[in-house]
Amino acid sequence: MIVDSAVYRGGTRLTVDCPAHDYAELRRRAAQEDGFVWIGLYQPSHTELGEVADAFGLPRLAVEDAVRAHQRPKLEQYEEDLFLVPKTLWYVDEDDAVETGEINVFVGSDFLISVRHGRGGDLREVRTSLEHAAHVLTHGPSAVVYAICDAVVDAYAEVLTALQQDVDEVESSVFSDERTRDSARIYTLKREIAEVRRAVLPLREPMRRLASGMVPVISPETAPFFRDVTDHLAQASEEVDTLDQLLSTAFDAHLAAISVQQNDDMRKISAGAAIVVVPTLIAGVYGMNFDVMPELHWTLGYPFALALMGTSSGVLWWFFKKSGWL
Repeated sequence: MIVDSAVYRGGTRLTVDCPAHDYAELRRRAAQEDGFVWIGLYQPSHTELGEVADAFGLPRLAVEDAVRAHQRPKLEQYEEDLFLVPKTLWYVDEDDAVETGEINVFVGSDFLISVRHGRGGDLREVRTSLEHAAHVLTHGPSAVVYAICDAVVDAYAEVLTALQQDVDEVESSVFSDERTRDSARIYTLKREIAEVRRAVLPLREPMRRLASGMVPVISPETAPFFRDVTDHLAQASEEVDTLDQLLSTAFDAHLAAISVQQNDDMRKISAGAAIVVVPTLIAGVYGMNFDVMPELHWTLGYPFALALMGTSSGVLWWFFKKSGWL
């Protein structure tokens, strides 16, 4: 569906008396005013996007990609038009889950078509911010491309901040004195970080190209804006690597802690078995059916045997306690 459509000139939104889906009229007005059209679509059908493609001459292969979504972040040039695909991310804290979406951007000299999939990357705030920043919007479609990329990369930073908090919780749990089962959560977080990596890393090359100021349709004057986005993207990429390494280290520490706990358990079991074995040995000796045995007919022989069992067990318990086995 159409979220919004507007004609801009000189950094200002123009009032156009025509339906939002009258693409031919919108483009005609933009040409008259030396401006550009920005049409925002949300999960359009093939028919809906096909109408936009016919009005603006969008490349068919890119249109098919925009309808199906699930594209890898990329920047493609089709004659005089560009097709940019950044992935959007948002974090669901209660599930430790990173959800992904996608924005497909068609850029021409006098138009920009944004096709959004998923709940993330709402462009209404981007449009509102641009309409209040005329000095940026004067750069035409290039300004909109920058604003979209900037919003997407800022969302990456928010997701990574949330992941950082979860990683800190895992580290605290792993190195606590309590016995915890963190392996499942570590695996979940590593999987979500891999999802972030698939969004961040492939976008670096498109951003580098846009920051170079050598991409057709994109105004060279906007290169400094894209360089700023590229810096933020590089920081996000470094953060992804850092979090992944921290989780790997936490997992190794978790396995080491489990090994230490198991060794400690085995020592306690061995100590307990030794405490039981010695009295059993004494009882076994005194239980043998022999006529000639020391203290066999002694009146205090039975209490003596019990005292010997208790004393030996106590000595063993003291020794293992002192050694840290108990």
